[in-house]
Amino acid sequence: MGEKTPFDEMYNPDGSVREPYRALAEWLDEQPDKGLALMQTDAEAIFRRLGITFAVYGSDEGTEKVIPFDVIPRIIAANEWRRLSKGIEQRVKALNAFLYDIYHRQEILKAGRIPEKLILNNEAFCPQMMGLEPAKGVYAHIIGVDIVRVGPDEFYVLEDNLRTPSGVSYMLEDREAMMLLAPDLFHRSKVAPVETYPENLRRTLESVAPEGVRGTPNIAVLTPGIYNSAYFEHSFLADQMGAQLCEGPDLFVDGGKVYMRTTCGPEQVDVIYRRIDDDYLDPLTFRPDSMLGVPGLFDAYRAGNVTLVNAPGTGIADDKAVYTYVPDIIEFYLGEKALLQNVPTYNCTDEDQRAWVLENIADLVVKEVHGSGGYGMMVGPTATKAMHAEFRKKIEARPDNYIVQPTLNLSTCPTHIAGDVAPRHVDLRPYVLIGDEVRITPGGLTRVALKKGSLVVNSSQGGGTKDTWVLED
Repeated sequence: MGEKTPFDEMYNPDGSVREPYRALAEWLDEQPDKGLALMQTDAEAIFRRLGITFAVYGSDEGTEKVIPFDVIPRIIAANEWRRLSKGIEQRVKALNAFLYDIYHRQEILKAGRIPEKLILNNEAFCPQMMGLEPAKGVYAHIIGVDIVRVGPDEFYVLEDNLRTPSGVSYMLEDREAMMLLAPDLFHRSKVAPVETYPENLRRTLESVAPEGVRGTPNIAVLTPGIYNSAYFEHSFLADQMGAQLCEGPDLFVDGGKVYMRTTCGPEQVDVIYRRIDDDYLDPLTFRPDSMLGVPGLFDAYRAGNVTLVNAPGTGIADDKAVYTYVPDIIEFYLGEKALLQNVPTYNCTDEDQRAWVLENIADLVVKEVHGSGGYGMMVGPTATKAMHAEFRKKIEARPDNYIVQPTLNLSTCPTHIAGDVAPRHVDLRPYVLIGDEVRITPGGLTRVALKKGSLVVNSSQGGGTKDTWVLED
């Protein structure tokens, strides 16, 4: 799957520049010696001033870090993006149909297309959601789909993020920074806009407000608070949408409706964009020790008096073990073949596959089924023998807790590294909004592995971000 030399998104094998990158290549040639380094310094100052940081849990370097930003944009041709967005739309429609079915008639389980125990015994499955009718039948309103490229026409979906996908604020701020730093480069290319995202997010949230809401629906963003790693994003999106940023104690339930405490008295809330995990949403329904949620919130939701975005229980559709069945899910609900391929994945609960995995672990990527942010995973080729041994033991002890994939040769993009321009591996997280319609932001967040040869792009593991330019025809 992918040659020894990774696919270079800017250069053809003969060294010529690929068409989408022509204007960028000319611009790079014109930059003075220290031009990119000065831009990089300016970018860091912009991000620091705006407070664009993320928290690194368990780090000795302090919890707040400015996310590394690379000043060389990644460029996607219009025809490449059309193909990708069709595949993304197909995928998110099928996943929402799957969620509706899982929490209603469970036809896909009855048909034997997915093992029943994989769903019903899964900690991401939420029995409290059974039979509940969410507004417009939508469960996952905000989805991030992680995509990697390994060739000119080879794209794979690495994973789906349907719980509380993060990173969209970086996409927006990366674009703003590039427009400030390189306005001349924008004039040479027709780049699709991303700055409509907050407005589209608001439209999507308003479209799924409970029936009977008069006037403009009242929207709140529910955050766990300032110590959460994505707090900057929570406050940023609330501000951009003109919504209220709330913590659990700012909200209360009375008479089956949710209210926000304000200086002018209680104000009813119609839609809650929650950035709190299912377990902590409501201590009366989920974890009784939760201090982050709102007592009675789930009953208000069940009664149809408030919409929760994304719905509780959506995590069952982005479970890494369920991921392996997404092509079947697309075929089952839409009667179509998947337009975007999954990465081939080994099932460790199968004895033969497990034996093969344990033997070849040094060449494979091992991921925890419920892991995220690059935690709980091992990239075989860059790991030590001790780590190989440790993960063999883990897989033998809990085969159902891991999925294993080949090491993909991710494509590379030119990246500014210490005054030089060098290829670095990238992935892409496009953001999808689903309410009255499906809205896909052109491009998304490109994450880049800043260490030479590294395939781990997560900011928590030393990765950075780039602005992603989708060219318009």
